[in-house]
Amino acid sequence: MRVWRSAALCVMAGLLCGIAFPVFAGGGKEGPPGEVNISYVESPFNVQIMVMKDRELLERAFGERGVAVKWHDINSGADQTRAMAAGSLDIASVINSTSVILANAAENRVEIAAAVSRPRGSFALMVGPSGPKTVRELKGKTVAGPKGTVLHQMLVAALAAEGMSPGDVSFIQMGLPEARTALLSGQIDGALQAAALIIRGEEAGMRTLFTADGYLTPLLLTAVRPAFAEKYPELLKLYLDVQNDAYNWILAHNMEAVEIGSRYQKISAADGLKLYEWGGMTNVLEAQDVEALKVDVRFLLDQKMIERDVDPRDFILPSAYGSAYGAPGGNAGK
Repeated sequence: MRVWRSAALCVMAGLLCGIAFPVFAGGGKEGPPGEVNISYVESPFNVQIMVMKDRELLERAFGERGVAVKWHDINSGADQTRAMAAGSLDIASVINSTSVILANAAENRVEIAAAVSRPRGSFALMVGPSGPKTVRELKGKTVAGPKGTVLHQMLVAALAAEGMSPGDVSFIQMGLPEARTALLSGQIDGALQAAALIIRGEEAGMRTLFTADGYLTPLLLTAVRPAFAEKYPELLKLYLDVQNDAYNWILAHNMEAVEIGSRYQKISAADGLKLYEWGGMTNVLEAQDVEALKVDVRFLLDQKMIERDVDPRDFILPSAYGSAYGAPGGNAGK
């Protein structure tokens, strides 16, 4: 059974926690909000979110409670955390672990409410047809990509596995499309790429030198604005229940879900299936994920992207662990 923040409310009221909560109990004296603001993030291939939107699952569930769903197209994790800090975004449907850590290290508290995926195959270092054939052959080469991201972290981890350091390559800060263009034009030796750009790169003759698989565990998460979670625990639970229902529906209707995702991303069903298989869809945060988050923190400290250490367990809600793993208060694994 998932443990919700409403448990604290029940203790305060002197009630038994086993009693079912009525709709909007603890949701504030003024009742439910008129709308809930949720980010819409398709990339790399967030099939749960695309299915939820396509089938209007949230609209129906929240509509029954008189609450409208307002989607916001915000792909950037940093933009999502800023929107939550401003109070204009309640739930980040999909956000990367790096952005969550950066926000919390900057004292902009963002809480992890669920796991979405471990897209190990969706992140890669790509090289040209005659480029390096091993990680060791990257020594002295120029690699481009976004600094401080899971892709950058993947590169550093791959180098470390070969006894190399980040200084063994010349790293250039660059966006993914720009890195792809630079590699195709021969200006660099390697480009960090993600999701559909990997497929497009292979079609253009580029090779995947390695993916995140075996080096680190990328994590995509669902996060929530703390004030929303505290004021409307039943709405947060409702959102997570719907997302879990979508997860189970996808498992039972795999190809139909892939077709929905492919239609939204305007790619072929074959490419959509590749992205789905690379995506590592999940709905539960496990013990190894918590350890991966700790590794992310150390990486960001080493890169001087955060100035203070943080413990990810301090901002993980019990709901993220599901029924198989967890402890009240978000302290599983401590």
